[in-house]
Amino acid sequence: MHLTHKALNFPNPNYHSHGPSHSFNSNPTPNPGLLTLPLNLLSPPKRRRSVLFATNNRGAVQIAVANNHPLFVPPSPSYDYRTFRSAKNVDVSTLGNLCVDIVLNVPQLPPPSFHERKAFMDRLASSPPNKKYWEAGGNCNMAIAAARLGLSCVSIGHVGNEIYGKFLLDVLHDEGIGMVEMSNSTDVVNCSSASIETLLCWVLVDPLQRHGFCSRADFSKEPAFHWMSTLRREVKLAIRNSKVLFCNGYGFDELSPSLLLSAVDYAVDVGTSIFFDPGPRGKSLSTGTAEEQRALDQFLRMSDVLLLTSDEAESLTGLGDPILAGQEFLKRGIRTKWVIIKMGSHGSILITASNIACAPAFKVDVIDTVGCGDSFVAAVAYGYIHNMPLVNTLTIANAVGAATAMGCGAGRNVAKLENVKDLLKSSNISKDTKFWTNVLGKNAITQEITCLSHMMNGNGNPNHLNHVPYDKVASELLPKLEHPQIPGNVAA
Repeated sequence: MHLTHKALNFPNPNYHSHGPSHSFNSNPTPNPGLLTLPLNLLSPPKRRRSVLFATNNRGAVQIAVANNHPLFVPPSPSYDYRTFRSAKNVDVSTLGNLCVDIVLNVPQLPPPSFHERKAFMDRLASSPPNKKYWEAGGNCNMAIAAARLGLSCVSIGHVGNEIYGKFLLDVLHDEGIGMVEMSNSTDVVNCSSASIETLLCWVLVDPLQRHGFCSRADFSKEPAFHWMSTLRREVKLAIRNSKVLFCNGYGFDELSPSLLLSAVDYAVDVGTSIFFDPGPRGKSLSTGTAEEQRALDQFLRMSDVLLLTSDEAESLTGLGDPILAGQEFLKRGIRTKWVIIKMGSHGSILITASNIACAPAFKVDVIDTVGCGDSFVAAVAYGYIHNMPLVNTLTIANAVGAATAMGCGAGRNVAKLENVKDLLKSSNISKDTKFWTNVLGKNAITQEITCLSHMMNGNGNPNHLNHVPYDKVASELLPKLEHPQIPGNVAA
């Protein structure tokens, strides 16, 4: 596992907060056999709560309490486990990459040397920092942003039985997000206590507001939870019942390529759509071990939706043109329907086999870009599940990402629904005509192109360029956010 690309990264509008790191509780234990899911997956509640339950070998439901966590609302005594198995009642599940971010101001970022950086992190971890510096990180960002849009969400991953694990469970519970534990009790028999602890990511901010990241995965050649070897029954149940399974490149820091591939294969078998964002890890995975390269290739070929920055797309295809890069992913893909290229402060592009959609970014005062990419993908999942027009999906994704950038940090600080609606009402989008004219005018594009208005004028544009007025898109999006819909079937 290479260190230089992981231990120190600097933020951009497409940054994904990630773990893992070192923690300090003695004798931690995992939470095997426990499945936490929103109660609204079982019966319609008046308000969203969570339920904690386990299943025995016969599939019967048993109420249980884990880690001294408060017992949530139990399911109905007449609940039929087989009924739950047959329906896709979860909108989005995230796979792995669960961590607690420790956000600290430091006089300087970690040094580049491997040993100096390890010593730097060990000094930070010598005693638990004040809880006011803790925040949910990694895929929690995506799940929280999606839940705030009204999607039902489940986080699949591992947390330890210590202070950080309990904190993470509390945050997920408060946001109405279910939790499925990945580990079996048999997995951890021969593991050291440190290897099963909740993962931490040290998010370090220097006086110039630059970010650096340290985690224990930076100093190991194996994934943090390499001892996990198979998908538990409850994990398969969560994947089966989800419309979308989201994975990102940081999952490779925690889980073995073979375990990740088994989740992908199972999702394909049960008809669950796969979203994949390789992030900065994509480049290192493409030159990593043979197993990592095979897993990356399978993710890129079998995912329904791919999300990348323009730099990441270029690194994986060798093509500097974002549209050509997106088309190349479509050619290589087996199930790929959408390729979304994030263009940073300029906006985003969505490419399908027959259409291209473009949407400019919202102009906001950026406070912190951590978690913007995670929030963006949550809104893409919202548009995908609701079968929204492509340009509408990009517009709401840009709005959710921008609303997150207006706050400080990720986790519970990601976009709130009211902020997203305020942005959509403002219509304050970029009018960088020159940039978009250059992007769309480089090649002979045969697909139909749909763009938000304000992006380009009619001079020199392709004949098949369709402008959609921003007011029209906003008028279609805002009622959906004011009165959340029950998602229907995902488009094929």
